[in-house]
Amino acid sequence: MPLPTTQQPAAATTTEGDGVIYALATGPVAGAIAVLRVSGQGCGDMLRHLCGALPPARMASLRSVRWRGELLDEALVLWFPSPRSYTGEDSFELHLHASPAIMARVAEALEGLGARQAEAGEFTRRAVMAGRMDILQAEAIADLVAAETESQRQQALRQKEGVLGQLYERWTEQIKSLLASQEALIDFADEELPPETEQRLQQALHALASEMDAHLSNPLGRLTREGLHVVLAGPPNAGKSSLLNALTGDDTAIVTAVPGTTRDLLHADIVIEGMKVRLTDTAGLRTTTDMVEAEGVKRAKHALEGADLVLRLVPPQAAQHKGSQVEAAEDGDNHFPPERTIMVMSKSDLRPAAPPPPPHALSISTVTPGGLEGLKQCLAQRVRALGAQHQASALLTRARHQAGIQAAKTHLLQAASAPLPELRAEELRMGMEAIGRVTGRVGVEDVLDSVFSSFCIGK
Repeated sequence: MPLPTTQQPAAATTTEGDGVIYALATGPVAGAIAVLRVSGQGCGDMLRHLCGALPPARMASLRSVRWRGELLDEALVLWFPSPRSYTGEDSFELHLHASPAIMARVAEALEGLGARQAEAGEFTRRAVMAGRMDILQAEAIADLVAAETESQRQQALRQKEGVLGQLYERWTEQIKSLLASQEALIDFADEELPPETEQRLQQALHALASEMDAHLSNPLGRLTREGLHVVLAGPPNAGKSSLLNALTGDDTAIVTAVPGTTRDLLHADIVIEGMKVRLTDTAGLRTTTDMVEAEGVKRAKHALEGADLVLRLVPPQAAQHKGSQVEAAEDGDNHFPPERTIMVMSKSDLRPAAPPPPPHALSISTVTPGGLEGLKQCLAQRVRALGAQHQASALLTRARHQAGIQAAKTHLLQAASAPLPELRAEELRMGMEAIGRVTGRVGVEDVLDSVFSSFCIGK
């Protein structure tokens, strides 16, 4: 029976620990070797049927793989007895020749012995349920598998090592300590406590809420995982599409002398200083009666609102005519917040006698040698600044984390304003539960499907 070829099917719906599962760990890609992993109670008996006596634990052994008297392949076999395996269950791997025919026959043999194909993320799901890792570490494995840049790799490894989980565990312990003090107030309500007790409690609640707020407002985890979103904007024929092509080194966008050639958003990814950067080319900003172009202008404005950085291209004609319709209307300053905008004087090769660019503006040319060096250095400097902040931080990487920590912070602030110890204790309990849902310590079943739906089969 052929193995699955899809990378991301629907989320797993089977019961945890439901039988023996198998899947390709190397994915359905042509190559010399394919790794088939198998896990579950009883898989050791299956390995004996296929390869004879079990090999020494965690040592590669060359074995013949046979089924019903037929030689299927010569493979390296690794045996991982419970609990020292990825899933915490008995597991083994077959390192086969990567022939579709071989993989199909071995899969048929495994199913004949009672195994079934794993669903999305089911190996890691079982590892979480067995306590081998928490959900944050499981998500980090998915990010590590999908990592395209050095910064994504580093961030995923830090999260896999438990940096984010340790931060959330520390917050949980702090809330637990505060909750214990509230429970004591409830139990000994008749006793008079010193006034500084309430003051210390308020300070602790607001300090922890402030720490969570700083964590929530740090965008670096998202930027590393999704990429720094850089939007190229400006009037028609400002050179946006030419700049996109020059930065990507490819003819990504159509370039013509006709104003309004670009009508829709066009995305392209590059890597700068180890960080993913998503470039977005946009329609030229201007007033137009053309319905299609007007929709493009609308989408361009929407892209500007969500940009991490904007390259505002000013062509020679716009620079020479301040106060023109282009400057005063759609291309006005209200679309370009200065803290995230770089002004770019484009087509410098067409204005040789022009005065120097304004302060903090860059002059570029996509046709002259070295015409983009200043812009590339500026972008690299921005990325390096982000990377310097990134190194020592436990960073939010997913919307699920954001929602959970935001809820915890809200409960802490509500606890600070609660008039009674009973109400304050309840808010603290709900704050702990909000963090627990992020780490999987609370309501783990509610989040498993959404977390593992993005995993590949072999994980």
